[in-house]
Amino acid sequence: MSNPKLSIIIPAHNEAARLPKTLIRVHEYVNSLPFEAEVLVVENASSDHTAEIVSEAIPLMPELRLLKLEKAGKGNAIHQGMLEARGEFRFMADADLSMPIEQVSRFIPPQCEAEVAIASREAKGARRIDEPEFRHFVGRVFNGLVQFLVLPGVQDSQCGFKCFSAEAVHKIFPLQTEMGWSFDVEILAIAREKGYKIVEVPIDWTYSAGSRMNVFKEAFKMAADLLRIRRKRKAGAYRA
Repeated sequence: MSNPKLSIIIPAHNEAARLPKTLIRVHEYVNSLPFEAEVLVVENASSDHTAEIVSEAIPLMPELRLLKLEKAGKGNAIHQGMLEARGEFRFMADADLSMPIEQVSRFIPPQCEAEVAIASREAKGARRIDEPEFRHFVGRVFNGLVQFLVLPGVQDSQCGFKCFSAEAVHKIFPLQTEMGWSFDVEILAIAREKGYKIVEVPIDWTYSAGSRMNVFKEAFKMAADLLRIRRKRKAGAYRA
């Protein structure tokens, strides 16, 4: 499979518990498509059996590939996965599949023609399921800061499901420098600097209590990240 239409990129750090069911669902979805697709799991410095689970699934999933990284960090996993993928469209998906995998089709032709399309829990038609009200409130406060400092008009920069054309990947991701939780904001800021329109696609999203992100612990760091991204954008770093 040299030139699949779609690549599904799944960052996986200590995902041994969730990954088996996720791979089954992704495999069923890929088999239902009328075109070729690949699945790339990017295992980044796990201390559990994540890599072994993927390796054992490969004989049963010919579309599956494993990329092992020595350095942890979701931003790093997405960065490497996007550049390693071979698809005409490259879709990043959280391992918990809080968005139904079948909705990936909303991000690619013929349903969507955008070169940068991001999942939105705030766009008209989106549904948020089982999310605690306080968690939603904190997310909206952070988004307000994102819009004020870096991405005006983008209602949901942090959802873990995003799609890029191969051309957009090769213009955006080589300039990525943020590898922590704020990497989403940076890649979208780069996309804007490169002239891409960011299309928000409404999805059904189910809250997962297993999230590894500590909102309060990360809040100040993420605010500092946003200011750094803003400075880099103003300095022209993303127009290289």
